[in-house]
Amino acid sequence: MFAQRTSGILLHPTSLPSDFGIGDLGHTAYRFVDFLKETGQSLWQVLPLGHISYGNSPYMCLSAFGGNPYLISPQKMVDDGYLDLSDIERLHGFPDHRVDYGLVIDSKLRLFKKAFEKCRRKRYPDDYYRFCEEHSFWLEDYALFVSLKSAHYMKPWTLWEKGAAKRDPESLVRWRDKLAEDMEFWKFVQYLFFKQWNDLKQYCEENGISIIGDIPIYVAHDSAEVWANRDLFFLNDDGSPMVISGVPPDYFSSTGQRWGNPIYRWEKMEQRGFSWWIDRFKVNFSMVDMVRLDHFRGFEAYWEISAQEETAENGRWVKGPGRKLFDAVRTALGDVKLIAEDLGVITAEVDALRDDLNLPGMRILQMAFGSDPKAAEYRPHNHIRNCAVYTASHDHNTTVGWFTAEPGSQSTQSRGEIEAERELVKQYINTDGAQIQWDFIRLAMSSVARICLVPLQDVLGLGTEARMNLPGRPQGNWEWRFTDTMITSEIKHTLRQLTELYERSV
Repeated sequence: MFAQRTSGILLHPTSLPSDFGIGDLGHTAYRFVDFLKETGQSLWQVLPLGHISYGNSPYMCLSAFGGNPYLISPQKMVDDGYLDLSDIERLHGFPDHRVDYGLVIDSKLRLFKKAFEKCRRKRYPDDYYRFCEEHSFWLEDYALFVSLKSAHYMKPWTLWEKGAAKRDPESLVRWRDKLAEDMEFWKFVQYLFFKQWNDLKQYCEENGISIIGDIPIYVAHDSAEVWANRDLFFLNDDGSPMVISGVPPDYFSSTGQRWGNPIYRWEKMEQRGFSWWIDRFKVNFSMVDMVRLDHFRGFEAYWEISAQEETAENGRWVKGPGRKLFDAVRTALGDVKLIAEDLGVITAEVDALRDDLNLPGMRILQMAFGSDPKAAEYRPHNHIRNCAVYTASHDHNTTVGWFTAEPGSQSTQSRGEIEAERELVKQYINTDGAQIQWDFIRLAMSSVARICLVPLQDVLGLGTEARMNLPGRPQGNWEWRFTDTMITSEIKHTLRQLTELYERSV
């Protein structure tokens, strides 16, 4: 994938500093790109960018194609003439270090509607109509779905008026007529998102920063894609899932993870030449330079759970599409750059598929010293060049939080297991753990892995309070934000020094 060693930072844009309650695609995003360049980084891993819904997780979105409206920058809307400065000056009262999604969504929707009305009174930008035409294959269903959801008081689509839920043609004609203005509004919002994102992506390109995106293997049941393509998923007559996704008990949870997404009818997708997936890859690669494939092992075999089960403990492994899907994508789009998220219960068959596709897998340093079955493989002296090494992922605690955690605090390990793990870390790195975050960053940078990625929380040396996501926890995730003052000149100097020392700087 890379001819030279490279490194970068893992940070979801929602975590950026901002005056508007949530990180966005405005000036602080550009300053973050400047920080990456200044410290010798060449990668920014952003995680999914979809329109969030319940739980605020970008892995459970209203659309697999639409962008997250709440990442749209109000300041850039002013700069571009969609709002007046007075429209945003009254916005205040947001917490600095976390996202209050309720406050953010209410305030941003008001701004979007004001900008929308302004454009309707005057005229839409010339490229607005081109955007709608180029994205019509998903934008029409998305706009109707989100409008219908609002008209039905945000209820899941299975609880809508029967004609709308079942996509009865005559009913949809009536709803489109009734909701025409709402649909136009949501198209306009998506136009704003993609315009701001494309501007930021161009700035990254100009400064030598490649963006790593993320494709969640599954989509949310309450999404435009499931509603519009019911035949591609295992659903009951009423639209509810027959079977759902998840993983069995593993490193993260003793009862497994019951994700709840509907399962694909892979045979039907193959009959259609995997066109839905090709479209999904195409949209993602128009936004990013490479993609981390979430839950890669599910493409070889996936854990299927009855929708009636309350946990993920009882399920079965079912064969996935394997290489056929990726051959179809590469035939349509060329040799796309992918990283395989190969964590969890990984078999020889999963490894073989990854290697057959010549994809780099992931090596998580936090998982290298405990009881994970692949711990030895994650230790740096066993790394291979074609892999991506991380100190931690968005699903892990921060490195400081992990190293100092007490039993029972976001960990299933006993005190004895934790102490043994810490002792092995100290011996392996020859450290007292006082600066464990820099110990781990040094370890990752020194690996032979061509790709090295570090969550910004580890660069900042933050504890558990800065954790991004705790799998299985229904609330309190995806809220962490940093402030500009946290990135000190000393941190910049140390990161740059390590990046240059281990020959990863651009």
